[in-house]
Amino acid sequence: MNEFVKPYQKGSLWRGGLFHLGMIISVPIWTLATLPVFGMSFKIRYWWITRWCSYIRWLARWVAGIKVEVLGAENKPDTACVVLAKHQSSWETLSLLSYFYPQSWVLKKELLKIPVFGWALGRLDPIAINRKSSREALKQVINQGTERLKLGRWVVVFPEGTRVPVGARGRYQQGGALLACRAGVPVVPVAHNAGYFWPPRSIRMRAGTIQVRIGPTIQTAGRTPAEVIADTEAWIESVMETLEP
Repeated sequence: MNEFVKPYQKGSLWRGGLFHLGMIISVPIWTLATLPVFGMSFKIRYWWITRWCSYIRWLARWVAGIKVEVLGAENKPDTACVVLAKHQSSWETLSLLSYFYPQSWVLKKELLKIPVFGWALGRLDPIAINRKSSREALKQVINQGTERLKLGRWVVVFPEGTRVPVGARGRYQQGGALLACRAGVPVVPVAHNAGYFWPPRSIRMRAGTIQVRIGPTIQTAGRTPAEVIADTEAWIESVMETLEP
């Protein structure tokens, strides 16, 4: 793992500092700017509120110097399904929206209680779960996730549960695979190395190109969640070994 950790120390403090400053300043401004669309249709409010994600991607490109290379876009199905992605950074929580639109995030319900920001987040119809009860949280993911899929919205799940350091692997949980099996939709695996350039819990950021790989769909018909998540993990982790920082 050391060969992956060392580059963090070479990340740019001034690039990262300017990026995070721009992001922090934008939060109260943009959340207030979303108030007028709260009562509008989902299509309109979703488009307007998520323009903030576009701003963050712009900030990452032109301030932090982070570009993106995507391969495998042709693997994306024509209809919404479950996306199971590697979780290394904040990048994927904001930027996968570019490839799977519209989408529903799985997040802890406490975030919706944050004044203004949480209200705007709630208007995007996320899957808000109670993380204090794993059984209840799983039930919420399945019930709400199935509803979102029927509405044509992609459901993005990070099976490792939390962000893992570059070069590491978290325990892949079956929640997303169970949702796909119950809803009767395939899984799209996604691998990337965003954590190398935008590491978690660090101001420093490293200029370069994030490599994103969208894999072939993993079918769920007649299969168990354990089989589906095993195939997902095998594909993602094998591709992770090929991504060069």
